[in-house]
Amino acid sequence: MIDELYSARILKLAANLPCSGRLAAPEGTGERVAKLCGSKAIVDVVLDETGRISAFAQDVTACALGQAAAGVLGEAVFGASLEEIVTARDAMSAMLKAGGEGPSGRFEGLRALKQVADYPARHASTMVAIEATLDGVRQAMARDRADTRTSLAGAA
Repeated sequence: MIDELYSARILKLAANLPCSGRLAAPEGTGERVAKLCGSKAIVDVVLDETGRISAFAQDVTACALGQAAAGVLGEAVFGASLEEIVTARDAMSAMLKAGGEGPSGRFEGLRALKQVADYPARHASTMVAIEATLDGVRQAMARDRADTRTSLAGAA
């Protein structure tokens, strides 16, 4: 049964982690750790003027499942909005915990991890990269709002 979990597709995704590393000047950084297994993701983002991801890097230390999820994320995240990432995260969580179909659209590749639903101890490691990405985007958006307020106050 465990062999089905670590399929050739999962192992291929895990081995090809796009956007590996860190950004020199991120606008937002998110970090998540799966407490049960210690899988960790640090994600740096830069947003464009519309609030979509224009630069992305990830430093992921995780099991093959966490690496595979980060691999899909790294391939699909450019141009994504906060809302798209939240929707993908929620669909991923529903897929793992409630028999949902999984994400659609740009993040549909995360459906390759559907069999992880049968292994609750692996859910958190599968979610660390997307959760860290959300944290990074939210931080970048908050920073942008703070910069705008400072600019407006200086102009007054």
